Amino acid sequence: MDTISKQKPAGDVAQVMAGLGARAKQAAGALANARTEAKTQALKAMAAAIRVREADIQEANDKDMAAAREKGRADAFLDRLKLTPERIESMATGLEAIAGLDDPVGDVIASWERPNGLRIERVRTPLGVIGIIYESRPNVTADAGGLCLKSGNAVILRSGSESEHSAKAIHACLVEGLKSAKLPEHAIQLVPTTDRAAVGEMLKGLSGAIDVIVPRGGKSLVERVQKDARVPVFAHLEGICHVYVHEAADLAMATEIAVNAKMRRTGICGAAETLLVDRACADTHLKPLVTALLEAGCEVRGDDATQAADPRVKPASEEDWGTEYLDAVISVKVVDGVDAAIEHIGRYGSAHTDAIITGDQAVADVFLDKVDSAIVLHNASTQFADGGEFGMGAEIGIATGKMHARGPVGVEQLASFKYVVRGAGQTRPV
Repeated sequence: MDTISKQKPAGDVAQVMAGLGARAKQAAGALANARTEAKTQALKAMAAAIRVREADIQEANDKDMAAAREKGRADAFLDRLKLTPERIESMATGLEAIAGLDDPVGDVIASWERPNGLRIERVRTPLGVIGIIYESRPNVTADAGGLCLKSGNAVILRSGSESEHSAKAIHACLVEGLKSAKLPEHAIQLVPTTDRAAVGEMLKGLSGAIDVIVPRGGKSLVERVQKDARVPVFAHLEGICHVYVHEAADLAMATEIAVNAKMRRTGICGAAETLLVDRACADTHLKPLVTALLEAGCEVRGDDATQAADPRVKPASEEDWGTEYLDAVISVKVVDGVDAAIEHIGRYGSAHTDAIITGDQAVADVFLDKVDSAIVLHNASTQFADGGEFGMGAEIGIATGKMHARGPVGVEQLASFKYVVRGAGQTRPV
């Protein structure tokens, strides 16, 4: 594939991107009618290639990690960028899981017959060409490529400069899988430049080639995509996730969930950023919860009641309640019951993922019904906000909008539909 340096003029980038768009559109036509068996074969071959080339992928990631450390990137950023043998194997198993999913293309979602004898079916179809712009998560290369292939879509991947070497190494495995199944290798393309002008070309839609854009990265990237894109966008701006500990919560369960929700991986969008504790159980639950977080290495910023529970707690500002830390920091607030918790989440949350911890099913139902987020949980960690954990094999991201895709974006969310109408000579009366 042609390479292009950062110093090349924008005109050259536009030409390169136009070529990617044209090839993707052509590949999308072939994929829309590809046999399920061929897609399955390709996905399994991709997984096998990732395992065979593990050392190459790790070497490439080591280069990216060294460059990121030299730039002084934060620990949370480095964690998102880092690949380990376990994470590389997870990419392979993720592709195999996608291979095992039902093929959404051609699935009849609904069917009915009209009084005039017309038989109507609503049938799933691919979206076409998907553009995915992501930053420091090299695993997105495999997840996105696999999901788009399974759903019959061609994809143009634009990784961040920080994960450039890792993305190229993983992409080579995906192309190998496509070739082995005799599917068009341009079905999964990686933008061959780190020039930011490439992003601008994708947001314009590449002369109608791109049907949907999916940004996966920080707030500035998502804001730019949502502001400048001329095609539909599946995205979430921030993951300001909450854990609400109700008065009927089991303390041991609440503690384990709160620490896991915040500290398992602090740099992912499903990490809890705010802990809300019911005033009715603050005397028994607040101090143990705060202590557990502090001892796990988390900085705690709290309201007056939380500061009183432990002298190590720093005062929370108004800004803290609406901050996505993506780090070992959490804000903690005492609230007056479930309604106050729901009000706080509605005011400061980002409609991503929110959880309630309680033994009272009726209260849990109120929370689950009234909190208008893409994912709501009862007695479980917010870190389950992940397509793989939902049985989708993987995900491209979490969508928090309300049009079409919402929550983890998997194979079904990467499909549209059409109406197939079968008649026997019917005409519409004048």
